[in-house]
This record gives sequence, C-alpha cells and structure tokens, in this order.
Amino acid sequence: QVQLVESGGGLVQAGGSLRLSCAASGSISRINAMGWYRQAPGKEREFVAAIIWSGGTTTYADSVKGRFTISRDNAKNTVYLQMNSLKPEDTAVYYCYVDRILHTRTWGQGTQVTVSS
Repeated sequence: QVQLVESGGGLVQAGGSLRLSCAASGSISRINAMGWYRQAPGKEREFVAAIIWSGGTTTYADSVKGRFTISRDNAKNTVYLQMNSLKPEDTAVYYCYVDRILHTRTWGQGTQVTVSS
C-alpha cells in the first residue's frame, strides 16, 4: 500500500503564493508519475498538473500555466506544487495522486486552498 500525505494548503489573498507538498510512503516502488487535481464546491474534480517521475516531464492545465510549477524530489518521494499569482477561482480542495506501474491510482486526502479577493 501507498500513503500520500499532503500539506501546505491555507488561506491567501489574491496575488499571493502557496506551496503544496505531497509525500509518498509505503510500497512506493515503480512510480510512473505524480500530480495534482482540484475540486471546487459544486464542480467536478479537474486536472491541475503532473510530472513524470523518470525524466521530469511536466504537463499543466491551461488555467494554471505560467502560474503554477510542479516539481519532485525523487529521494524524498515527494511532489510539490508551487502556486503563484493565485486567483479566487483557484479556491478548491487540492488532491495529490500517484500512478505506479501495474497499480491503480492512489489519491491523497486533499488539502484546502482558499484565495480571497
């Protein structure tokens, strides 16, 4: 089993920054990718960003390109999401996930990000 522990959420004013962290523990071999989704009240969960574990290729949702940066620390099995120039519409619960070879996706418990106008 894999456990994901997220941290770094909170309340910030528009234009501010936050950094989310997601640490993986347990049976964490053969990670293929890690990333983030978010879910705002009354909306479906949407993709935010992802990073391929080997090589570091990144992908972003159009809504966050140029503002958010995903990175990883392979030694710590941790993925980060640096969020800059935050907007009220970024308010959501942010969920970390990990994809491992021959395993179904594992999700974290979520961390709340609230951006005030």
